[in-house]
Amino acid sequence: MRIGELATAAGVTPRALRHYEQTGLITSERAANGYREYDAGTVVRVRNIRHLLDAGLTLEDVRAFLPCLDGDVTAGSPSPKGLRVARDRLAVLDARIAAQLAVRERLAAALREVG
Repeated sequence: MRIGELATAAGVTPRALRHYEQTGLITSERAANGYREYDAGTVVRVRNIRHLLDAGLTLEDVRAFLPCLDGDVTAGSPSPKGLRVARDRLAVLDARIAAQLAVRERLAAALREVG
């Protein structure tokens, strides 16, 4: 299938697909006319990539899940590496949230002082 067809089937943009390919998460063959041709199974892989990204992981984090991206990532047992990546990402998010809450509190305190 061509890039537009895959984008429509997976619910992403062609630009996202090119980015996923550039980062090594998906692959394509080139037709004689230079167009990208994707295997039909790539739809599942792209949907799984989107699922993991929507859960807060980065593209680099998603690389840890490469062995299971072609199946149902929500139904399978997580690997120790996958769990470590997810826990590390959660810690980063928690730290960012804590930092933003501290900034918010300082701003709220300053506003309370001026009335």
